[in-house]
Amino acid sequence: MKLVILEPLGVNKDKLLGMAKDSLGNEVDIIYYDTRVEDTETLIERSKDADAVVLSNLPYKKEVIENCPNLKMICVAFTGVDHVAMDYCKERDILVCNCAGYSTAAVADLVFGMVISLYRNIIPCDKVTREGGTKNGLVGFELAGKKFGVVGAGAIGMRTAAIAKAFGCDVYAYSRTKKDVEGIEFVDLDTLMATCDIVSLHVPLNESTKGLINNEKLSLMKESAILINTARGPVLDSSALAEALNNGKIAGAGVDVFEIEPPIPTDHVLFGANNLIVTPHVAFATAEAFEKRAVIVFDNIKKWLKGTPQNVIK
Repeated sequence: MKLVILEPLGVNKDKLLGMAKDSLGNEVDIIYYDTRVEDTETLIERSKDADAVVLSNLPYKKEVIENCPNLKMICVAFTGVDHVAMDYCKERDILVCNCAGYSTAAVADLVFGMVISLYRNIIPCDKVTREGGTKNGLVGFELAGKKFGVVGAGAIGMRTAAIAKAFGCDVYAYSRTKKDVEGIEFVDLDTLMATCDIVSLHVPLNESTKGLINNEKLSLMKESAILINTARGPVLDSSALAEALNNGKIAGAGVDVFEIEPPIPTDHVLFGANNLIVTPHVAFATAEAFEKRAVIVFDNIKKWLKGTPQNVIK
């Protein structure tokens, strides 16, 4: 069986291949590529003889997959799979697995990094201190007692909610499937947007969530509220957010994800917005998360080879 790892996974090559051997033994022929490429021709050349491939968030289109006659399994070293041609995989009966759970702690950590940076004006404070200034105009806010809204009550959303509770926030959540979680009040999306001081997005990207947070939803927010997006870029209308920030409709935002993967064009509409913190899709990226991910990748492949696949995307 030929397994092709199409891109680096954030773990040292020797360590990664050692993890693969420990999990899979010698029954798998592994080809590893230490460069990330997205052009169709190169991906076809790398994948064409594979029985299984591993990739993170690089686009894996029908044009590539249809040139891989032996392909039976795609292991996505990521949580979302919207970058994979899922309809064609179903047509070809190609199994697709993800690595849900590996970045739960990492993403939630960045949420609060952004929240605290915005609430305590950390970036402006750094700048003014270096310029010989004072705290004048930079007095911030505490998290305790604030209403914290989580949009999407999956694993990452629930960890974010738990941390918010630890900070002393009153926690609200919106989910398509209403849950009963102690200390969290589940409400409809409009109520959450209108009620909360902090709104953090944690929904997957699909037809029902694309453009979920638009002008209408942003207009419901308090002028003192902040918005955090570490989910998927298209869940949020960037132009609507820029307008809301520049017109003082909301107080601030933190954005880790965009409509495309970084590098983001320097003229992106958000880059001219007021009181905005941006990061280059880094929420999932910690040393610990990458090791957890590698463990899940090889466990997914091992279970598939044994006929008991896990983390299967339907």
